[in-house]
Amino acid sequence: MSDKEKVFIFDTTMRDGEQSPGASMSLEEKIQISRVFDEMGIDIIEAGFPIASPGDFEAVTAISKILKNSIPAGLSRHSKKDIDACHEALKAAPRFRIHTFISTSPLHMKHKLNKSSEQVYESIKEHVTYARNFTDDVEWSCEDGTRTDMDYMCKTVELAINCGAKTINIPDTVGYTVPSEFTKIIETLKNKVPNIDKAILSVHCHNDLGLAVANSLAGVQAGARQVECTINGIGERAGNAALEEIVMAIKTRNDLMPYTTGIKTELLSKASKVVSGATFPVQFNKAIVGKNAFAHEAGIHQDGMLKNRNTYEIMTPESVGVKQTSLVMGKHSGRHAFKEKLTDLGYVNVTDDVIQTAFGKFKILADKKKIVYDEDIAALVDDSMVKDKNVINLKSLKVFAGTGEPQRADMTLDVYGEVKQTSETGDGPVDAIFKCIKKLYPHDVKLQLYQVHAVTEGTDAQATVSVRIEENGKTTVGQSSDTDTLVASANAYLGALNKMILKREKTAPMEYETQKVKGI
Repeated sequence: MSDKEKVFIFDTTMRDGEQSPGASMSLEEKIQISRVFDEMGIDIIEAGFPIASPGDFEAVTAISKILKNSIPAGLSRHSKKDIDACHEALKAAPRFRIHTFISTSPLHMKHKLNKSSEQVYESIKEHVTYARNFTDDVEWSCEDGTRTDMDYMCKTVELAINCGAKTINIPDTVGYTVPSEFTKIIETLKNKVPNIDKAILSVHCHNDLGLAVANSLAGVQAGARQVECTINGIGERAGNAALEEIVMAIKTRNDLMPYTTGIKTELLSKASKVVSGATFPVQFNKAIVGKNAFAHEAGIHQDGMLKNRNTYEIMTPESVGVKQTSLVMGKHSGRHAFKEKLTDLGYVNVTDDVIQTAFGKFKILADKKKIVYDEDIAALVDDSMVKDKNVINLKSLKVFAGTGEPQRADMTLDVYGEVKQTSETGDGPVDAIFKCIKKLYPHDVKLQLYQVHAVTEGTDAQATVSVRIEENGKTTVGQSSDTDTLVASANAYLGALNKMILKREKTAPMEYETQKVKGI
């Protein structure tokens, strides 16, 4: 593709993105993020606002020294001190950009700047020219551009280009415009500014109306060739246009947007995780990089996915750095997905009767829980495969816990028809319970999993406990629900233990009889 068909990606995660409340990043975090961005192929990285603070100045300086591919940029107001700070922070880089801006909307000029349109015009002439003394890569932005008079915008853009600006950015600073308006703005600039061919038009959209990505793409289709955006869409108020959405929209709908970005999309997920680790978590349903972006729960969707991925996925998870599609098991999952999950868990020779029984139990459990875990499903199948009664059953349990006293459990078990009692202390009540079981039925297994989650809400919530144990490479899972978490814990462990005993009987009958006699 020609240069005209390339859309340059200008990332402002560490400048505009950091202006999100709670998104402040340390120098070390910014350097880590910059390395990922550089590897990913981002064209321009706006590393900060050097005049804003010593920390910002330090970060821009450090980042400008380590970038190998990306061009570092710094933001400045129309102030020679700001521009000097940008130059000082960026000068170590072989290439760098000074990004300077001033408001051009009537509202901002009157109430924010207290300047006339003539004064703003003269300021553009002075400061773009001044920035041009330090670099031939100057970007000029008309803040609040989408609320600026169109004739005045054309006039200021022409001036900025004449003064040496190579990139002209049109910000939708407050997320006010809609795609049709943005299209008209870019088309008007392309048609009415006589020297517009000497600069690249850029768009910088905020998400106050949820239209940042749509407006950015409208701008690109109208002739803009740079998009300013952030990873995960972080930024002031509702955020900025999300870089990952812009890039994947262009890649996925290349039939309508025949452009290229040069971004290594396989690193998008990595970039998202690095940024979220330094700022705040990504919402589960976030496009492209959210936890649920490639997760399917609905039975109809899961069935379609298993038959052909293209039925419900317009891009592959691998294309953005996610390992694979996830079939999330929940109340909307169907029998087809359930059988596929059983295969993944190693249940390859399970009869249809067992599958049907387990699937029925799964549906009941799924109505109580938001997510059914693999361990839950394994427990359901194991339960459905057990034909005989448990050989060890809980008769009674009393637990003593709290401050100042060692935690103790008093337990009565029915072991092969023999009632046995014991009392044990432990490092917490659950440990005491498990020690009681081992005392009454001596055995040597490894506890691989102990998991507790509430089925319902409130102080009377029913707790579901899952326990997984391992013996000689064989694993079993027990599960139990009760409003008393400790009772559920005891029954879950006993459930796993009973299944292990059954496995012993099936795999080594003689050894099982010996263990039964010895109680091991």
